Amino acid sequence: MASGLIHPAVAHLSSLLGTWRGEGEGGFPTIGSFKYGEEIHFSHNGIKPVIAYSQKTWKLDSGEPMHSESGFWRMKLDGSIEVVIAQSTGLVEVLKGKYNEQDKVVKLQSELVANASKVKEIIRTFKIAEDKISYNVEMATLLTCLQTHLTASLKKL
Repeated sequence: MASGLIHPAVAHLSSLLGTWRGEGEGGFPTIGSFKYGEEIHFSHNGIKPVIAYSQKTWKLDSGEPMHSESGFWRMKLDGSIEVVIAQSTGLVEVLKGKYNEQDKVVKLQSELVANASKVKEIIRTFKIAEDKISYNVEMATLLTCLQTHLTASLKKL
């Protein structure tokens, strides 16, 4: 962060800034269930209304890397959020949503899922507390309706 400054559009989500670590679990009708360790990092340069985002996961038993993604959350002064995420698998998401300040929930819905032959929709919901983030990722494919794919809980380091 540049000199501790926070852009006014980012201020209401400044509690996200920092590094978070925890565990999650996933599954889907087309794959088996699994558990994973995860680290998410949110950073802000203090100048533009953007939060940089990076995420990585690993197998709990071996520490072997599993998945990673990175992108940007752009805050608008009207409270809306535009997000772009590039996954290590080549899939790219463009999502839009809002932050519900009363419930401390960010809900993002895909506008575009690119380079994915089967995935047609993704919804990411983040619940923010003082020192904890929990999230749920729902996904729909050509063969399945929208349903939970990933859930996790992370604590701030």
